[in-house]
Amino acid sequence: MTDTSEPRPSTITYAGYLALDDLLAAQHPLSDEHDEMLFVIIHQTKELWLKQILHEVALAQGLVRAGDLVPAYKSLARVSRIQAVMTMSWDILATMTPAEYLRFRGSLGSSSGFQSDQFRRFEYMLGLKDERFLRFHEERPAAHAALTAALAAPSLYDDALAQLAAAGLPVPAEVLNRDVSRPYEASEGVEAAWLEVYRDTARWWPLYQLAEKLVDLDDALLTWRHKHVVTVERIIGRRRGTGGTEGVAYLTETLQRRCFPELWSLRTRL
Repeated sequence: MTDTSEPRPSTITYAGYLALDDLLAAQHPLSDEHDEMLFVIIHQTKELWLKQILHEVALAQGLVRAGDLVPAYKSLARVSRIQAVMTMSWDILATMTPAEYLRFRGSLGSSSGFQSDQFRRFEYMLGLKDERFLRFHEERPAAHAALTAALAAPSLYDDALAQLAAAGLPVPAEVLNRDVSRPYEASEGVEAAWLEVYRDTARWWPLYQLAEKLVDLDDALLTWRHKHVVTVERIIGRRRGTGGTEGVAYLTETLQRRCFPELWSLRTRL
């Protein structure tokens, strides 16, 4: 008897394969204002790209952790390209004027991009650990569990530092054995280890290329944050954010964060 539970490839349609009926039915503006649809789609699209970013970073982490540095470059490069697309999307949102946004802002209630669990998971996977964000996701058990797991797991940078040590470079033991759920703190010893890599790139080429791919991620994240600040200030000025944050003031503070601090500081010492 033939099993017909799964569709044959010849019967799969474009709409069926992409679940377009579900995808295109997922926009539910809460007002009758024309511009709210743009606001919804921009943020839903960002969440889809974040899903792909998490997929790629997870693969890259597994490869780096196994010592397969070169194959990890492709996933990391793909993440940087996705980040560039996400940054460009702020220009589309910026076509919305303050008056247009204020017509439906009240419909958003206390919701805010500040509450994106996928964005926080991305930060955690890069090493920006902050357990305070867990409380925003207690009503969504699966999201909370995924975020908790990311908080407790070594970050991509932790894995990179482990590879530095495995290659014989002098990474301090207290860094390698630190509590990975805590925020990473810059280390002079780690900077010294990376300096060896950058001063003899031919010898340490795989680690050097990995370091530059990490800087690409950090650079792209900072660029995204900066464009976010500019767009928010253009649309709402210095008002408080919908999620109760300080709005532009909070976003500006995030520009000081670095996922891989020694990869920035070593450039002064080269």
